[in-house]
Amino acid sequence: MESCNCIEPQWPADELLMKYQYISDFFIALAYFSIPLELIYFVKKSAVFPYRWVLVQFGAFIVLCGATHLINLWTFSMHSRTVAIVMTTSKVLTAVVSCATALMLVHIIPDLLSVKTRELFLKNKAAELDREMGLIRTQEETGRHVRMLTHEIRSTLDRHTILKTTLVELGRTLALEECALWMPTRTGLELQLSYTLRQQNPVGYTVPIQLPVISQVFTSNHAVKISPNCPVARLRPLAGKYMPGEVVAVRVPLLHLSNFQINDWPELSTKRYALMVLMLPSDSARQWHVHELELVEVVADQVAVALSHAAILEESMRARDLLLDQNIALDHARREAETAIRARNDFLAVMNHEMRTPMHAIIALSSLLQETELTPEQRLMVETILKSSNLLATLINDVLDLSRLEDGSLQLQLGTFNLHAVFKEVLNLIKPIASVKKLLVALNLAPDLPEYAVGDEKRLMQTLLNVVGNAVKFTKEGNISITAFVAKSESLRDSRAPEFFPVPSDKHFYLRVQVKDSGSGISPQDIPKSFTKFAQNQSIATRNSNGSGLGLAICKRFVNLMEGHIWIESEGLGKGCTAIFIVKLGIPESLNESKLSFMPKMSGPQTNFTGLKVLVMDDNGVSRSVTKGLLVHLGCDVMTVGSSEECLRVVSQEHKVVFMDVGLPSIDGYDLAIHLHQKFTRRHERPLIVALTGNTDKVTKENCMRVGMDGVILKPVSLEKMRSVLLDLLEHRVLFEAI
Repeated sequence: MESCNCIEPQWPADELLMKYQYISDFFIALAYFSIPLELIYFVKKSAVFPYRWVLVQFGAFIVLCGATHLINLWTFSMHSRTVAIVMTTSKVLTAVVSCATALMLVHIIPDLLSVKTRELFLKNKAAELDREMGLIRTQEETGRHVRMLTHEIRSTLDRHTILKTTLVELGRTLALEECALWMPTRTGLELQLSYTLRQQNPVGYTVPIQLPVISQVFTSNHAVKISPNCPVARLRPLAGKYMPGEVVAVRVPLLHLSNFQINDWPELSTKRYALMVLMLPSDSARQWHVHELELVEVVADQVAVALSHAAILEESMRARDLLLDQNIALDHARREAETAIRARNDFLAVMNHEMRTPMHAIIALSSLLQETELTPEQRLMVETILKSSNLLATLINDVLDLSRLEDGSLQLQLGTFNLHAVFKEVLNLIKPIASVKKLLVALNLAPDLPEYAVGDEKRLMQTLLNVVGNAVKFTKEGNISITAFVAKSESLRDSRAPEFFPVPSDKHFYLRVQVKDSGSGISPQDIPKSFTKFAQNQSIATRNSNGSGLGLAICKRFVNLMEGHIWIESEGLGKGCTAIFIVKLGIPESLNESKLSFMPKMSGPQTNFTGLKVLVMDDNGVSRSVTKGLLVHLGCDVMTVGSSEECLRVVSQEHKVVFMDVGLPSIDGYDLAIHLHQKFTRRHERPLIVALTGNTDKVTKENCMRVGMDGVILKPVSLEKMRSVLLDLLEHRVLFEAI
């Protein structure tokens, strides 16, 4: 094998060097062209880079350099070996560095962009925080001014002070040249200049409310900028040349006073507004800021609230003054009514006493005359006198009872009584009157009706007598039935009396009484008039009956006192009538004791009271003689005196009963009773002291009991009544007639 001793060349051949240069120029050009593209991308993505023109120049420089290397691809020429080696080496190094730089920019640019983005984000956040801090400071400033203004305008409830203070504080806070308030007139067709800050315009100037600028402000919830030349903004003097400042206007809601009610909240009317106009200083570049407009809007709302409070106060003060005047008038009317009631009661008391005294003489003498030998014609006359006298006495009692019922002074005297005996006594009293008219009166008491009850026996009997008496009075022929039973729960309620609410219990029951007659009846439209005092309806008047028109009116009030209800049923004229009433009565706790206390009275064998020494003291000679005549006819040994002093002088242990009047000129009957107790210290030695009086007021009975009297008897007194009084006094040694 043949060996070769040739040596390989140390440097590349010329063609190889040219290839290396060619490849290097290509990569250098490629790198140079990619770097500007990456810089353009960076500039576009980075919005905060400040030197963009430098990047443009640098990019142009690199592009041109790349273009130079690109052109070299077509302009290669042969050089010396040394130059070729140097150029190849430098181009290879340049290509490596350029490509590395381009690749590194691809990696670094996103990081640079992220850094710039964070920086931009932080800057934006900082700017936003600065704006928020500015807004907060503005809001705090606005809030401080609003609080100051609110404190100022709410420190008073005077409407004029509120409005004037608002203008002054707004002018000082916002450094205004002028501030004015336009208020609506009473007609609501105009706005009147009512308040100004500088007082450069006369108050009272008016403008039509239909102006477009006013409508614009009234329809907006915010402050509105208006022209300085509009009518509501011409508040500065026209003299001198100036550049007018900006003007804003805002509406102020007003309380519509006609919507104010004393017991209700007021209403804000959406149709009534005041107009507040605010002007910045002239010849200044100052403009309205948002926070200033917000301040104006808030103040306008606060003024509206303060004005509403002031309006409420003004209206409440007017209502208070009106109420005070009404209270004064009512108090005056009440005092006048009380004076009239006292005068009426005093008049009735005097008339009652003065009428009972002559009635006492008439009834007493008539009853005595009835005991004598009389011809039939004379006896009829005496009986007529007695009937008329009793009717007049009943009328006196009715008028007095009605007066007490109306002023509320009459109270029920509750006690245990025999209910069956009350009905039987009423029947016995009515039968003689009914027999004259040939009327049949029947009494039906239910088996379950309690024999004893708790209530006011006198008022129940009075009600029964009035109702049954009416039936007898207005019935010419036929019959009358009286039915009494315990009302069942289902029959208690009556739709005609919704205010009647009976409540059954184990301690009381409701008594239902029906009085049915076969009389001429009542037309339905006249039934309500039956319970009106001093009134007789037409259907009753046609019956040719006499009466005062008080009976049923008093019955209704008595029934109401007894927690009951009364009404009348009739199918019409000529078909009879049924009077029905329900009253509440109590059930006695101890029935045995009740029965014992109502055992029949056992009269003694002596009913003419022969030898009974009685002393009569009365300053009225006629009354004194009449009372003596009654007692003498009953067999009493009677002594009469006309004064308290004479009574004290002649009274002795032999006198068993002393009848006295309580209204005496010197020593009255009460003091006389006290002196008699002092004179006779022992009970068995002292005579029974009985007041024989025409006074029917409750105070008289209480005073008699207070001074230790043994009884009170009301005038007039008939012979039978005097006999009954003496029997009760001698048996029980006490007798207080119900007043």
